[in-house]
Amino acid sequence: ERVEQLRKEIPEEAAKRLHPIKCDVSNEADIDAVFKQVEERFGGCDVLVNNAGIARRTGLLEVGNSAEIRAVLDTNVTGLVLCSQRAYQSMVKRSVDGHIIHISSIAGHMVPNIPKFNVYPASKHAVRAITETMRHEMRDAGKKIKVTSISPGGVKTEIINDAEVPPNMPFLDSEDISAAVLYVLGTPPHVQVHELIIKPIGEMF
Repeated sequence: ERVEQLRKEIPEEAAKRLHPIKCDVSNEADIDAVFKQVEERFGGCDVLVNNAGIARRTGLLEVGNSAEIRAVLDTNVTGLVLCSQRAYQSMVKRSVDGHIIHISSIAGHMVPNIPKFNVYPASKHAVRAITETMRHEMRDAGKKIKVTSISPGGVKTEIINDAEVPPNMPFLDSEDISAAVLYVLGTPPHVQVHELIIKPIGEMF
């Protein structure tokens, strides 16, 4: 619904190139269906931005929250890997030197003292390691496909609960992250940005 609303707000020419397809990245069947549509409608995937991510407010040492913990790991880690697999195979199949971009978090480089963040920082530390593992595999396979992890600090999105962060905490806007994506996509073919950390001025983490 949000993407459909966005189509109404952007210029007509851009709207023609925006094609919403519903997908739950924690569901492998959904992922396969999406990449099948992309192949049938557009020939394949040249760029993948793994932007799906969730947080669940629960204590790490609490009992009875296994569903919440699995949801975070299934979306933030497993879903990211499964989407990357399909995108990579699509690029290799068509000999495309594409780009896989993971939207991670500053929580992948440290552990913010935010109540009930549980496995969210662990999931983002995993993304950091996964990025480098993918880079190694692509290099060993002789591919020139790029992989980048972008780690923002606080971004004003649904994941941030105002009650859980310090008052007057500065935030980035989503447009700041999209600008970073365009920056890494615009690098020359021989340049690969492995990791990009972006923080708002004055962030305490």
